[in-house]
Amino acid sequence: MKRVLIVDDAAFMRMAIKNILQKHNFEVVGEAENGLVGVKKYMELQPDIVTMDITMPEMTGLDALRQIKKIDANANVVMVSAMGQETMVKDSIISGAKSFIVKPFKEDHVLQTLNKVLGL
Repeated sequence: MKRVLIVDDAAFMRMAIKNILQKHNFEVVGEAENGLVGVKKYMELQPDIVTMDITMPEMTGLDALRQIKKIDANANVVMVSAMGQETMVKDSIISGAKSFIVKPFKEDHVLQTLNKVLGL
């Protein structure tokens, strides 16, 4: 079972992603409400994959992504954000994100993206 960390400042969004993943044999090992907590939980939990919002208080998703990639160059981080502008997607990929999901998302797209990143 693949282990997932969900990082998003909106509790309802964390719950939506969690519900999708748990229905499809992913184990949600942790949740974080901002990038700072997300980085700490990444080090503590060492998940197989992370879903990361971009716009959050304390530390943005992009900054958290960069921190996680410094800790683990092979980290699987998928950015999930309503801000689907080209520059955000480019910045995420340049910073090491493996993929990008735009909100609002469809369940099958989330599953396809995570499975593809994990090579499933």
